[in-house]
Amino acid sequence: MSSQGDRLLRGYLSSRIVLLAVGIITPIGILVVNASAFVMRNLVQFRIGIAVCALISSLVLNGLTAAWLLRLAGRRSISLYVQHQEWATIIATIVVLATSVGAAFFTYIGMSNPSHLPDTLSVLTALGALLIPIGITYFSRLFVTRR
Repeated sequence: MSSQGDRLLRGYLSSRIVLLAVGIITPIGILVVNASAFVMRNLVQFRIGIAVCALISSLVLNGLTAAWLLRLAGRRSISLYVQHQEWATIIATIVVLATSVGAAFFTYIGMSNPSHLPDTLSVLTALGALLIPIGITYFSRLFVTRR
């Protein structure tokens, strides 16, 4: 009798969890769809803001990755880095700035026509801006732990 009661209780709780999830997900989905429709209708005005956000995001992700790699080179006493710390920092800064400006520019260009969204250029730029710094950090950490 106890196992039948346990099954009934589990069924009751799982149905409550499903109802709770649907109850939460549905209004959030409605808000997201309406916000997306608003952005699409006003894409010209949002383009600059989205490009600025892409610039800031790329500066943060690429900057953190570059700083981590420079610290790693310093801790590992990599001779090229030790001999040319200033130049390494300048080159890293130029690379971070150039890739961040590129991400913002390609995002801005890619969102020029709302009827062509999702745009391949914007999607690839966003994926690259996200995956490249994370990938570099991940694989360099693997390299560090193996040594």
